[in-house]
Formats: sequence, C-alpha cells, structure tokens
Amino acid sequence: MIYKTIAVILQGKEDAQRVLDCAVPLAQAWGAHIVGIHAEPIPVAYSAAVGFPDVAVIETATQAAEERTRQVEGLFTSRMKADGQSHDWHGARSFSGDSGYACAAIARAADLVIAAQHNPDWASDDTTGIESVLYEAGRPVLIVPHSGALTTSFSRVLIAWNGSREAARAAFDALPLIEEAEATEIFVVDPPAEGDDLAASASALAAALSRHGAEVTVATDQSRGRHIEEVIRDRAAATGADLLVLGAYSHSWLRQLLFGGITRTVLQSMPVACLMSR
Repeated sequence: MIYKTIAVILQGKEDAQRVLDCAVPLAQAWGAHIVGIHAEPIPVAYSAAVGFPDVAVIETATQAAEERTRQVEGLFTSRMKADGQSHDWHGARSFSGDSGYACAAIARAADLVIAAQHNPDWASDDTTGIESVLYEAGRPVLIVPHSGALTTSFSRVLIAWNGSREAARAAFDALPLIEEAEATEIFVVDPPAEGDDLAASASALAAALSRHGAEVTVATDQSRGRHIEEVIRDRAAATGADLLVLGAYSHSWLRQLLFGGITRTVLQSMPVACLMSR
C-alpha cells in the first residue's frame, strides 16, 4: 500500500512552503496527487454606532481574506506547476476560518493529510487547525515540525506504543513509511511488571509489521517522574528517529486540555515529523 492522494492543509503563507517541501517529494516518489486546502473566515457583521452593520468593516475584512487566499493559492499553484505535480485546489469560507475544520470533507478523501506544526513566531497563536484535522478528518495526519532540518526519506521510525486503539491505527496508517524505513522501534513507557497485555501487544505489533518486511524491535523505559512526552522526545533523540508515530488523544480530550500531554507537545514543539491518527 502507498499513499496516492495527499491533502495539504495550508493555514497561511507562513506554513505553506514548509508543508509543500514535505508533500511534494513524497507525492513524486509515490506518484500521488496533491490536494491543496485553505479556508478563510466569513466576516462577522458588527454594528456601528447608529445600530446598523458596519459595511466598511465587512468589506475590508472580505478583501483581506480574498487577498490571503490569492497569496496561498498562488504559492501552491506555482509550486505544483514548477514541479510538474498533479494537483487540485479547494478554498473555503467558514465562520472559524479554520482550514482543517472547514475542509474536513475534502481531507476525508485523502490517504494522508500533511500539516505544519504551529510556529510561535507566526501571527496566529493557536493549533486549532491541526486539532480539527485530527478530530474531524478521520485520516492519518503527518505533522511537519516548524523549524529545523526537514526530511522526507524517513529511515528510522519510532512508534510510541500504549496499546490503545489510536496507537494501533497510527501504526498501520504509517505502514507505507515503515516499510521503506531502515529500522522501526516500538517504544513502551512504564510497562507493568506483570499481569498486563501491553508488552504482549507490543510484541504482536512487531511481528505483524515484520510480516510486511519491516525491520522492527521493541524497547521499554521507565519515566522516573518525567512527563511521558519528555521520555518519548529523549528516546527519539537517542535513537536518531526522524519520524514519530503515535495515536492522537488516546487520553480524553478534557484531560489533554487541562493537563497537556503528548498530543499537545507534538502540535507545538516536537522536533521531528510525527504521524498521528485518531
């Protein structure tokens, strides 16, 4: 199995170039089609002092949204034509202006969705676009780190395994990348000493992936008071992993919102590319 349709979420011109730098080499290696996705907010009608909607404000906001769309679409189209890449474009308008949420129906028809991790230097300060894709699209999402070296030939894959449904889906959604990697490690943090199926499920996953021709090993570690995301980040650095695979929001969304977690870390600061599924 390979990915033949890749949807790229382009929230703005700040992230577009980095997303395309990842998507185009993958698409050309697999002979895949790229679908560009971008959304802009529908201007909200605020009342002026006389009690009527301020038409000038709405008009200004509409023009600004149209200009941003032209810039992003122009950047996307120019890159596709320069690389001779099969593609099409989907723009949308929504009250949120969230490209992931507004275009979820289009993203659901893709084999893989690619989006950029939020860069704290960008004008926007949230990660709602990627979160919307993870929740609404039902497709694996490859999250590109906002800075640092960018690779698309993933040679060392690290699977963060907790035995959850989400983690299992991510592992098999990543099969096209795992099959091409030189090595894949299934990493379990804080495995129970005995009487639990986690270690057995990690071994079963390793065997299943090996049947696809992947070189797979299993490793464990204790957190010793560290946050799980810190343990996984350290393991990725120690093994030289260039792709992290994990389930998104395998704990409750409310717990993640209140206390943070590995999903939030991936969306904000994980230094390697991450493939997530939910």
